[in-house]
Amino acid sequence: MKIVCADPTRFPGPAPLHHTLLENRTTTGVTLQTLHPKEFDKGKIIAQTPYPGIKHTAESVEQLRDLTAPLGAQILLDGIRDRLFVPPVQEVGWYRGSQNSTTFSHASKIGPKHRHIDWTTWSADEILWRQRIIGPLWSFTELLIRDKDGERKETKRLIWDHGFRLLQEESYLFPAIGHPIIVGLSKPTKKMYIRTCDGCVLVADKVKIEGGPTADAFLAVRARSLAPIPVAVDEPEHLAHDFVSFHSRLS
Repeated sequence: MKIVCADPTRFPGPAPLHHTLLENRTTTGVTLQTLHPKEFDKGKIIAQTPYPGIKHTAESVEQLRDLTAPLGAQILLDGIRDRLFVPPVQEVGWYRGSQNSTTFSHASKIGPKHRHIDWTTWSADEILWRQRIIGPLWSFTELLIRDKDGERKETKRLIWDHGFRLLQEESYLFPAIGHPIIVGLSKPTKKMYIRTCDGCVLVADKVKIEGGPTADAFLAVRARSLAPIPVAVDEPEHLAHDFVSFHSRLS
């Protein structure tokens, strides 16, 4: 037998908890099923949280796991006591062929593709939501490599392993969507700011550039002998020498 915390009738696959949250499902449940000899999550359902499931307000995988784990333990204990596994096994999944049938969404293993930020469509809320559920997120950008052989452009991965926070104050400084700006080149604090497609601005205190350590945004760039390709931006004169914008949009 196999016990699944979250609802594999909606999310068959290895990561149902994550996908329950990513698709903003407000109900969940637990399922007890037999193991299929060849396929994953294709066994017979022998016990299940009644339709339509239980309401939840979880905002992280850990919260959802803590909610469903005791339910899973109980359904497993009841299944053993009631000997639901003894042949002939009765299929009791409420979703199969009934009026309660729902759309399937394969709960694939969480990997790099799920963490790759789409700056053209993901709002600030979406980015912060995914960061909380499956972080750390990442992006590509074009940087200028400076070494003994001269200068060359190269695409590098930026890994936001310390995440983002939402900028609360006025954000006139950041006009371009998805173009990182490092502010404070002449000050101790060197953060990275990025405008999202819905007009908000996210702040990253630290970043990891592919092949290097996690550090303050500007220090991470400098440690890798990299430089943002500068772009002219119409900004107040007193700020013009204290920030630099990346030329290429994050992708």
